[in-house]
Amino acid sequence: MPQSPLQQLRKICLALPESHEVEAWGEPTFRVKNKLFAMYADSASHHGGGRPGVWIKSTHVNQDLLVHADPGRYFKPPYVGPSGWVGVFLDKRPPWTVVADLLRDGYLLTAPKKLAAQYSESRGKSRRKKPRIRADRADEKRTNKTYGFVLDRPVGRLRTTWRAVRESRSGSVSRWRSSRM
Repeated sequence: MPQSPLQQLRKICLALPESHEVEAWGEPTFRVKNKLFAMYADSASHHGGGRPGVWIKSTHVNQDLLVHADPGRYFKPPYVGPSGWVGVFLDKRPPWTVVADLLRDGYLLTAPKKLAAQYSESRGKSRRKKPRIRADRADEKRTNKTYGFVLDRPVGRLRTTWRAVRESRSGSVSRWRSSRM
């Protein structure tokens, strides 16, 4: 006998590290570090609209692609749809591999960075770190082309220091500093 959609959903979600199930709004929700990444919508409740489904945290781009590609399977859920969440109907033999991938993506969007990095590394997908810009070398300083200033040191929370460089017709350079506390 095949598993119910809720049992299959539990199997996928609870296999993710540090995820747990909490009942909220009369429906099972799946969370990581108490942050929601998926919610089951029963067909009997007002959340399901007559069909069982799951609401998964996603990006606006993924939501648009899925909803436009197959509106009979994917939908924009109420309440959280404007935030980019995507809904998947779980009746009529859903593609569980796609649902599992969407749940993993929602988990990675919600999980803390360290936990997400550990999970990605354990699956063999290491995240490449962004290169750091060293402000002590003149050739590596970033210039804002719109305003013509050079970032003198990294922007801090309490103090920002800028060195604006502007060449006049004579070729001289005028500099000014602005500090903000």
